[in-house]
Amino acid sequence: MKHTAQPLLEKYQLGDLQLKNKIVMSSLTRGRATNAELIPTPLMAEYYAQRASAGLILSEGTWVNSKSIGFINVPGIYTEQQVEGWKLVTKAVHDNGGLIFSQLGHIGSASHPDFFNGELPAGPSAINPQTRSFTPEGFKDSLTPRELTIAEIKQTIQDYKHAAKNAKQAGFDGVEVHAIVGMLIPQFLSPATNQRTDEYGGNIENRSRIVFEILDAIIEVWGSTRVSIKFTPVALSNVGIMTPDEETIPTFKYILKRLSEYNLAYLHIVGPSEDLSGTPVADLQDNYFSHFRQNYSGRLMANLGFTQESGNAILEEGTADLVSFGAPFIANPDLAERFAYNIPLSESIQETIYTGGESGYADYPKAELV
Repeated sequence: MKHTAQPLLEKYQLGDLQLKNKIVMSSLTRGRATNAELIPTPLMAEYYAQRASAGLILSEGTWVNSKSIGFINVPGIYTEQQVEGWKLVTKAVHDNGGLIFSQLGHIGSASHPDFFNGELPAGPSAINPQTRSFTPEGFKDSLTPRELTIAEIKQTIQDYKHAAKNAKQAGFDGVEVHAIVGMLIPQFLSPATNQRTDEYGGNIENRSRIVFEILDAIIEVWGSTRVSIKFTPVALSNVGIMTPDEETIPTFKYILKRLSEYNLAYLHIVGPSEDLSGTPVADLQDNYFSHFRQNYSGRLMANLGFTQESGNAILEEGTADLVSFGAPFIANPDLAERFAYNIPLSESIQETIYTGGESGYADYPKAELV
């Protein structure tokens, strides 16, 4: 079969790491850490190893402490046993020629007492985010959380740092901070969920403070070029009250300006899945990713349900440096090879995305190259 040259398949220098292509496997929650300790399993190692032909793999969102949990069967990276489990994953990926970052997450107030022996989850303010949590008993509505104390915020930042140390010990090649809407960090950014009056609330600088304190702590462990962060300012549905407002664009301009001074591995931006017309972020509707290119001087990774064609196009126009793919990697462990030889993609089985063992997880076949 004829190999097709294309931007997605070009090598890329990511700090001191060389990626064999610009195809990144985005974080995908798959719910396979089916043990009480939330330890990664040998099956998970097999799954990630199958996808090692991506230029870079981003692990599923991974809990930074026991208070950050908010979705069943998602692994953590805060205990020694979890670190040992992740060592199986990173070794399997490296043995197959791949690179992998750990995505560090905390769900904050969007969790549920079912995860904490009946105790309330905590967030920036005692405000119900009005979302849903996937508990062991199924989806349940969120409740009004406890407000984090200053001491708890400082401890949470240290927990991110400890998780970053664990990621290094586990053999990861870097880390990505999970700051997509619905998680703890965006809860601090949003005036709807953050009505604090101390140094972590009020104006844009204070609401954004935790972003940079977490990054500063993690960079002490890794150095800036192995650290990244994933944002979206445009989530409209399924996020409760954390929808865009008149401060969203000014907040992200402030954050992007500050981040430009960090020399991060990359900034990972998720695009809109809905029309932004008539919303407070309508200005981002056209040429969405170029707004971030204009306001951020570092490397940009784009995520927006890209196809092979649209992924190549955004790289060609220079609006992004790397493209991440989520859903296509579920049923196509050899996505890079399929792009290289223009092989049609397989469809995933929806019923097994979050549940089950190997079925619909590590049993999707690679295409035969004839």
